Amino acid sequence: MTNKVEDIRIGFIGAGANTRLRHIPGFKAMDGVKLISVSNRSLESSQRIATEHNIPVVYSNWRELVDAEDTNAICIGTWPNMHCTLVLAALENDKHVLTEARMATDATEAHIMLEASKQNPHLVTQIVTGPMTLKIEATVQDMIAQGYLGRPLAINMRINQNNFIDTEGPHHWRHDRDSSGYNILQMGIWYECLMRLVGPATRVTAMTKVGVSQRLDDAGYLHPISVPDHVDIICEMACGAQANLSFSAITGLASSGEIWLHGSEGTLKIETSGMKLFGGRKGDQVLSEIQITAEKEGLWRVEEEFINAIRGKEKVTHTNFEDGVKYMEFTEAVTRSAQEGKSISLPL
Repeated sequence: MTNKVEDIRIGFIGAGANTRLRHIPGFKAMDGVKLISVSNRSLESSQRIATEHNIPVVYSNWRELVDAEDTNAICIGTWPNMHCTLVLAALENDKHVLTEARMATDATEAHIMLEASKQNPHLVTQIVTGPMTLKIEATVQDMIAQGYLGRPLAINMRINQNNFIDTEGPHHWRHDRDSSGYNILQMGIWYECLMRLVGPATRVTAMTKVGVSQRLDDAGYLHPISVPDHVDIICEMACGAQANLSFSAITGLASSGEIWLHGSEGTLKIETSGMKLFGGRKGDQVLSEIQITAEKEGLWRVEEEFINAIRGKEKVTHTNFEDGVKYMEFTEAVTRSAQEGKSISLPL
């Protein structure tokens, strides 16, 4: 834990949608936190964001922002391919760092980032969390700990974007392996949520599908696509269960998603639309909805957790670099398995 810091002065590198929607308002709402500087992809966009959010200093490039002495914390909102470089630079400049998910492009970068954080234990390092299951996490964790499921046996997760295949859509950075790394759709963020409920996988077997092999960018140039639109995964889990996970951007009219946790004594079902929880035990004929009490309902508090950790009030749990390494190893294992046609053991 770090010593109390009266004023936390934040610089923003990359100010995408999540930074503008979540981080800037979140930090603004906290006492003793000052938004000092910004460096976005262009000087023009940096100045626009600075004006919109009353950020006083604009830097023409990220290196100037990180090197400047006007901040003691950095918020990174770039694509994953820059996360490792920027995190290392922030730590080298003795600054706390919050980086957008996904953690990096691959497991090697994630391990480098984790090692750098361990070399600077006085600095807070945090990854923006996967928020989808926050509402029900504490309730599910408590129920599992109290034996509701019994022995975990089977897990089924289906996450769909409810889309028919988009053959005409433009090339996006998420289609680009160099920009997004081994990350596929929302796979990593949902696996992170699953880990918080039942723990990590120990073996992965996967098949993937690229629905559209090439796409045009804004300038009219064709780009080959290697990041899948659909992935099916079978996992051995550390908790003893076997998991069947599916993520898709091409399953039109499918339900948004469900997570089933089956055990020797009970079953829990999570409906991702509305994040509703249902359960049933041996002897029950149907599932019943389980109400989430106010004291157990989890909320988004990424910015609060980051600031509190800097001030020594709490430790980072959503999400620390150790867990980031685990989900980056998982995402890489999925691609390796699909490419090589074999199971991949975890950790890598």
